[in-house]
Amino acid sequence: MATFTSASAMLRRRLLPSLRTRGGGSSSHSRWTSPGHEERPKGLFMNRTPPPPGESRKWEDWELPCYITSFLTIVILGVGLSAKPDLTIETWAHDKALERLKLETINLHSNNASDSE
Repeated sequence: MATFTSASAMLRRRLLPSLRTRGGGSSSHSRWTSPGHEERPKGLFMNRTPPPPGESRKWEDWELPCYITSFLTIVILGVGLSAKPDLTIETWAHDKALERLKLETINLHSNNASDSE
């Protein structure tokens, strides 16, 4: 039991410098931050300051192509998936059963017509 406790204490000591403390508890730099980074977020969405009143936010270079591609993907998938053929086994079996029923009714009518003559 003593060896397990000493092994876990040794492991904890080795890992302690690499653990990230929430809220920036230590004053030294951790492996997750570098000089110039903020220790605590400002509480703003995406950590951006809002534009001044009356001005709209400027789009970044990646936004327009990303939005256009996303919209076109949704449209293409919507059209493509709604137009795909129904190839399920249930539909095939239903069609085969209808064909057999049609053949049976034709045979039944032809047998009745030949019997009445």
